[in-house]
Formats: sequence, structure tokens, C-alpha cells
Amino acid sequence: MKLNRIERWVVNNPFRAFEQWMEIGWMKKKMPLTPGGRFLDLGCGRGAGARIIVEAFQPSRLYALDLDISMVQMANNYLAPRDHDNISLVVGNALHLPFEDASLEAVFGFGFLHHVVQWRGALSEVARVLKDGGVYFIEELYPALYQNFLTKRLLVHPREDRFHSNDLRQELEGLKMPVRVALELKNFGILGVAVKEG
Repeated sequence: MKLNRIERWVVNNPFRAFEQWMEIGWMKKKMPLTPGGRFLDLGCGRGAGARIIVEAFQPSRLYALDLDISMVQMANNYLAPRDHDNISLVVGNALHLPFEDASLEAVFGFGFLHHVVQWRGALSEVARVLKDGGVYFIEELYPALYQNFLTKRLLVHPREDRFHSNDLRQELEGLKMPVRVALELKNFGILGVAVKEG
């Protein structure tokens, strides 16, 4: 699902980049990764998070993927020429990721999953492309934040089959990718780290 104009502003403003910088710092403390490897930033938006991921984790290649070509174009303009040494921009669908099975060491998802109608299918794809021991770094919102009286009138989100804490955790466990550590407000959202078991 593509974002409307209001939500594009919400996810592409300077405060959002600062928020991602804080979240990525927390993620790195909880699950440091060996430099190198291939990572994916799923739902990359304008690319601010991609730049922070590269600085913090130093992958050999980060694929920054978004469904919306205009967001990928925005990321192309946002990123400096030197950023393109480590970052490849990709237009793609979370339900059909253009990567081979077990080909990535880490996947980052900053608030993309609650936009996906078939969110279980997107999680299956994350599990498919991660190597055993690969890490899924999660930042997600629960319906109380995006389907309340105000936000459901301003923002566009799927309305049926939305996940809450237990739904998300059960789905991840079923994919053998349980949450290992998390900061969570059960009714509002989660910042977490899940690891794919071998």
C-alpha cells in the first residue's frame, strides 16, 4: 500500500530521521552485527534510515526497497553519491522480494508492515530471504495508533486483519523467527529484534 500525502510528510520529516537514528542505535546495542554482509531496508522511504543503517552496521551492501517508485526516486536524490557505494535502491513488493532464499544477513522494517494488506505473506518473505541466524529488526505500530478517531481520517491503512502484539509474535514464532528482545507498549507498538533459527 502506498502512502498518502500526509503520511509521506510524517515519515520523511527531519524528526523521523532522528527517531530512526535513536532506534538503530538501540538495535545495534541489542544485536550488534559483524561488518559486511547483505542487508535489506524494507519500505525505505526517502532513504534516511538506509544511510543510518550503513553508518551503524557497515554492511557490504544494503538494498533499500520501496513499493512506491516516487519514494525510491526521493531516496536517490536524498542520498549522497558516496552513499551509493554501499546502497542499492530497489522498487519492489514485500510479498515478492527480489532476493534468493537465505541470501541476507539482516532485514530492517521501520513501520512498513502495518501498511501491508497481506502482512503474514510479507513476514514469510522476510523469513525466506534471511539466512539462518539472520536478524529481523522491527519497528511497528499497532492499530490503536493508526486506526483511532483522528488518524483513520487522515491516513490510509488497511482496515481488516490487523495485527496486535500477540498476533505479530505468534506469526514470527511460527516462522521460526522469534522476538529475542523488545521495547513494547502492547497497545501501541514494538521496537524489537527477531532472529531466524536454523
